[in-house]
Amino acid sequence: MSYKDIKADVLRRITSGDWPPGHLMPSELELCDEYGSARATVNRALRELAEEGVLERKRKSGTRVRSAPKRQARFDIPLIRLEVEGRSAVYRYALVAREACDAPDWLRARMALGPADRVLHLTCMHFADGQPFQHEDRWINLAALPQAEEADFGAVGPNEWLVATIPFSDVEIGFGAVSAEPNLAAFMGCATGEALFQMERATWFNSQPVTYVRMSYQPGYRMRTRY
Repeated sequence: MSYKDIKADVLRRITSGDWPPGHLMPSELELCDEYGSARATVNRALRELAEEGVLERKRKSGTRVRSAPKRQARFDIPLIRLEVEGRSAVYRYALVAREACDAPDWLRARMALGPADRVLHLTCMHFADGQPFQHEDRWINLAALPQAEEADFGAVGPNEWLVATIPFSDVEIGFGAVSAEPNLAAFMGCATGEALFQMERATWFNSQPVTYVRMSYQPGYRMRTRY
């Protein structure tokens, strides 16, 4: 096999969940036997994946699938469950709606999806001590993660599932204030038109769109970071 074939197969195993984030990969010699290729060929495939931020290679400790990209943001965005629990509050999650559908035009333009691409649309609520904390409006590209269509998001939120399933090589984040429209106001238990903090995040893996999410927070929410 060529190094490109090996590289493609490693990526396939990562995206399929066979090798999840943090997974310790077989050694180069083991991969040489498996692929029937020279060590230099295997080494080049792994080296390029490491340079692209997909793998993390360390002498004596082996090669692992990265949980996060090399180009980390200068702030931490924790899992919402951990954020709520970090405030000494009781966390609760609820799946409001899910639908597998064709990607809408605005999302195809936003994520450079193809006209025939399908997505999983999830609407979720996160609570702190029984009060609305975050409204999550998420879209997952089923071409990148077909297993998402069968995943059970009734007990575990999609963000936690994604973190455990696939790394990301690129991320784009935006912040802003929005006026709560009637539907969002009803979810958040606030007045229509009230100002809410909103975060948008899009992620890619090896140039393939993975997910886009719009997260709206309770009135008065403030994001804090330390670095």
